[in-house]
Amino acid sequence: MDTLSYKTISANKATVDKQWLLVDAEGETLGRLASKVAKLLRGKYKPSFTPHVDCGDNVVIINAEKINLSGKKWDSKTYIRHTGYPGGQRFTTAKEMLSKDPARIIEKSVKGMLPKNKLGAELFRNLKVYAGKGHNQEAQKPRAINLNDLR
Repeated sequence: MDTLSYKTISANKATVDKQWLLVDAEGETLGRLASKVAKLLRGKYKPSFTPHVDCGDNVVIINAEKINLSGKKWDSKTYIRHTGYPGGQRFTTAKEMLSKDPARIIEKSVKGMLPKNKLGAELFRNLKVYAGKGHNQEAQKPRAINLNDLR
């Protein structure tokens, strides 16, 4: 019984293998894209996943302005913010946010799917979203992946 040793290997900051991934958001549905990207950021697709460690990959999303929303969500989906003053609640529809800053739609949906603690804030820093085809991470040589291949 003592000859075999099965030890659970827990990843830490030094042993994590982080990669750069490129995701094309053209024609993708917002929620489905965001949930898969959140899993990539968290590291849940890796066999060495450890819940309390940033073991996920860095993700670059391009073509954020070509995202899809199902149904009538372009007009009915609202984003709420508050100025901090009494009566300062402001509403923005998804269509208005797309015209103003298309990257923010994806950022907000992915951030809502990450943990609400210090780890979630650290994971969110590993996400880069760009409205057009170009991005500033060519030096990292991100590997293009197809989200439809992931579960």
